[in-house]
Amino acid sequence: MSDSLHTVTTLPTERRPGCPFDPPAELIDARRHGPISRYTHPGGKPGWLITGYDLVRSVLADPRFSSRKELLNVVDFEIPPAPPGEFLLMDEPQHGRYRKPLVGRFTARRMRLLTERIEQITTDCLDAMEKAGPPTDLVNAFAKPIPTIVICELLGVPYEDRDSFQEQIDTFMNGETNDEDLIAAYTATQNYLAQLVAAKRANPTDDVLSELTDSDLTDEELQGISLILLAAGFDTTANMLSLGTFALLQNPEQLAALRADPALVDGAVEELLRYLSVAKSFMRTALVDVEVGGQTIEAGTTVVLSYSTANRDPERFTDPHVLDLHRQDGGHLAFGHGIHLCLGQQLARIEMRVAFSALLNRFPTLRLALPAEEVALRPEAADIFGVKKLPVTWDV
Repeated sequence: MSDSLHTVTTLPTERRPGCPFDPPAELIDARRHGPISRYTHPGGKPGWLITGYDLVRSVLADPRFSSRKELLNVVDFEIPPAPPGEFLLMDEPQHGRYRKPLVGRFTARRMRLLTERIEQITTDCLDAMEKAGPPTDLVNAFAKPIPTIVICELLGVPYEDRDSFQEQIDTFMNGETNDEDLIAAYTATQNYLAQLVAAKRANPTDDVLSELTDSDLTDEELQGISLILLAAGFDTTANMLSLGTFALLQNPEQLAALRADPALVDGAVEELLRYLSVAKSFMRTALVDVEVGGQTIEAGTTVVLSYSTANRDPERFTDPHVLDLHRQDGGHLAFGHGIHLCLGQQLARIEMRVAFSALLNRFPTLRLALPAEEVALRPEAADIFGVKKLPVTWDV
């Protein structure tokens, strides 16, 4: 650590050519200087950028740092609080009020019970791919429909509404939508969820949302919770499936090892989560003066936590920029840490284990249908990193 006061003026907007899986060079360079850097938010407000594994983890577990949306000190105007139910951007006790009723519904045991259904959904997608024949866009044929169908069934979104719903979520998660279209997509989604909650109250069915109508949560709160679950359950896993397949195809030795030993899939999923870190960063605001990494973060200051560099920290992981499916030094932060640890992590793991195994088994000759450098990446502005399209082909 040559300079504990390294300064980053702006967050990078793109990745180095030919390095789609690595964090942007400026972030790797910041970590090289030390685990914490000064940073200026786009609105000109002073802040901090934390790139080291240990410091990111400690901030995520520290109640002196807040997740509250209205406390984000990053722009010159006042940011409104998160709408009711959107608990990712809240602290206790509000956060617990919304999360607690969900915890029992997303346990590892309950998620394992879904394995057979996830296998069937995956098989249906692969059958359709095989029938249509190569080439195909793996994002639309495989990566998006699997988690979309799973989370919609869990919540009780009617089958016929799934395509339009997926489109709306994609519109406000892709990092490329203008403000007007963003608001329109968000409003349409909220209106849809309002109708869905009302329908579940009137005629409960066998799903998570119907179960929640039996609690003291208001309709507005149920809407917010549903939005968080649907967006998180769809977008993150969809991008892990497509970007993860891309990464495996670009690392043929690792792909061959996974094909040779299907039992390696659990480790492969964990390593892909670490290596890709599709949820790149989150923010927290100091409630009081806090010392982090030898620096005083003043009360009211917002810090950016870089998950992608924390999961590539050489002080935590051996050869961090290498994809190694046999890696033993686990403990990545892809699902976060602390009270906001990803609620759906067990569901995501099962979806990935099933989907990667089935895809590789069904198409032994799967490969990119265009040069790797031509694969279109999502912009860094997107909350979740990934590919827009992944054209693949195989021998028939």
